[in-house]
Amino acid sequence: MSPAEPSAASTASVEEIEGRLRSVLDLRSDQRVAERAIVIEHRSPLIYMLCEAAELEHALMCEYLFAAFSLKRSVEEGLTYEQLGAVGRWRSTILGVAQQEMLHLAIASNLLTSIGVSPHLSRPNMPQPARHYPSGVRLELLPFGEQALRHFLFLERPEGMDLNDAEGLAAMENAVPVMGEEEIAPHLQEFRTVGHLYRSIEAGFRHLADKMGEENLFLGPSGSQTRGELFGWPELAPVTTCDDAVRAIEAIVEMGEGPRGDWRNAHFGRFLSVLSEYLQMREKTPGLEVTRPVLPVLVRPPESGELASLITDPVTARVADLCNVVYEALLHLLYRLMSHIDESADQISTLADIAVGIMIDVIGPLADILSTMPVGPEHPGRTAGVTFELFYQPDYLLPHRRAAWLVGAELLTEAAVTAETEAGRDSRFEPVVSALRSHAEALRANSG
Repeated sequence: MSPAEPSAASTASVEEIEGRLRSVLDLRSDQRVAERAIVIEHRSPLIYMLCEAAELEHALMCEYLFAAFSLKRSVEEGLTYEQLGAVGRWRSTILGVAQQEMLHLAIASNLLTSIGVSPHLSRPNMPQPARHYPSGVRLELLPFGEQALRHFLFLERPEGMDLNDAEGLAAMENAVPVMGEEEIAPHLQEFRTVGHLYRSIEAGFRHLADKMGEENLFLGPSGSQTRGELFGWPELAPVTTCDDAVRAIEAIVEMGEGPRGDWRNAHFGRFLSVLSEYLQMREKTPGLEVTRPVLPVLVRPPESGELASLITDPVTARVADLCNVVYEALLHLLYRLMSHIDESADQISTLADIAVGIMIDVIGPLADILSTMPVGPEHPGRTAGVTFELFYQPDYLLPHRRAAWLVGAELLTEAAVTAETEAGRDSRFEPVVSALRSHAEALRANSG
């Protein structure tokens, strides 16, 4: 979907948005809009809703990365040094939020492991139709701009806040039934905000801990959970009790919408600050373009049947799929990292280093290159972006350690061969080739 001009319903000023938020925060808890309770009477619905949360965090991370990657990088692209400084701040802010979404995904993985199941890193490909998630939630890749920022504000809005989504992204209002207490099979239940989802999950943990006993609920080994010191995340810690689970969930909610009355450093506040500065700059310089001419596109039609523009330039399509293969390899490694079974401490550290290295040394540069490559003759002047397409819907966890490490090395080596071909015509791929080969060799050397 191409970005559209926001409608009057979705163009509230920054001051109006702040006023609405203050009104919500000033209400007593018994005066706030009551969100419909999500029923979690058994382990299966808790697993189901945690997987929903993991998919949502994963998709939000991709949305934010796409917007950040779409921004211009130099004065040679038509920006003044002052404008470039502002764009750099916006990119840094959005990438910082995306990094915290990765943290939230890791926390969700620990919560899943704590109750005896594996992490969940798969998700439907975007664009996701509104019917996949409850009404009010639609996920789509958008380049940086007013539409994207208002969409991000809608997604990160605090509980009880009335805020419309950006024009063109309003979800279909399909009612989703609440589970009955007698039901045993889990299914999707309505949630209005990310905070509502997590508060319901928190209530589910409390209820099941009381109902089953903590010793029966928390069956997963703490030693298989990811520890925050690997990434400098103090909020990420093993979950073995209900209090641990509540602390982990509180950390996610506070990072997203902020603790009550203190939201400016949370995701919502940071996006609101970027929107304010962007609108002021656009008013000062009408017609200013701070993004590359990126068009949200895919290599292949989405399984959902949603309308989507496709890459028809064969070289661009090949590079987009190169990035997708590396992204798949990254998920493969993250599964080992977030559910390690018999890896040593040194091997866990190696997995963390390689995962971060792939994000910084491979996916980031490939996303930058893609944003300069043509979509195809059907879209003259438009460039592509990273498509974040997954080839498999099932999860990627391989149970056998040595095989898993060697398969990961094989995926990265195959990607290096493709990148080497591209490096023959474009020197920007040379560091990517070197990084892929280095990471593949590190996996082989430590797979023993």
